[in-house]
Amino acid sequence: MSGHSKWATIKRKKAALDSKRGRIFTRLGKEISVVARDGGGDPSFNPRLRLLIDKAKAANMPADNIDRAIKRGTGAVDGAHYEFHRYEGYATNGVALIVETLSDNKNRTVADVRHYFNKHGGRLAADGSVSWMFAHKGQVTVAKDGATEDALLEKLMEYDIDEVFEDEDGFKVLGPVSSLDSVRHAAENAGFKVLSAEMIWKAKDVASSLTDEQAEGVATFIDGLEDIDDVQAVFDNLG
Repeated sequence: MSGHSKWATIKRKKAALDSKRGRIFTRLGKEISVVARDGGGDPSFNPRLRLLIDKAKAANMPADNIDRAIKRGTGAVDGAHYEFHRYEGYATNGVALIVETLSDNKNRTVADVRHYFNKHGGRLAADGSVSWMFAHKGQVTVAKDGATEDALLEKLMEYDIDEVFEDEDGFKVLGPVSSLDSVRHAAENAGFKVLSAEMIWKAKDVASSLTDEQAEGVATFIDGLEDIDDVQAVFDNLG
């Protein structure tokens, strides 16, 4: 997401609203189930599952919910069979979007996503038409308490990272997805407080020429898109 303060504030407000609605638990539960299904239910041998469990705990997701999601994934209990799908398109004012979904009915999901784009002035695009504008990255967010950019670089320089930068949420450490878990552990072992570790789509260039009113319109568009049940995450190139 954009690092600009206004946009970051909008997204934090939306995240807080999602948490109150319990939607974040649903999304995390689905993702945990899929990752446990694909890589096993033991987080000691499944780094992606370990990251998701940490994320769920940070969101105050009950331990019973996490356990049930893992068991659904491994087949220990019955549950829906979710599949991951990614869609690409444009919001209003030509802002590029990548939409990640988890669904047990692809036809329903693509119909819902396409209908939303068409109804609200966006455009769903063909695979590959937008993703080239983004890079798939691992992102570790470290709290500012006791941390500096130089200190992080010193402790993490031997790891495969691309950059470290500061925003309102903390310090972001970006690197290949494959190094996400090792960088997260290295930061923790060095005494830094890790707030999150996740896979993101980072825009290579940003659409920075929008007015405040246009940016607000895009934010509203994305808010509605994120309210679709099967949508897990939306990434944009809004500057």
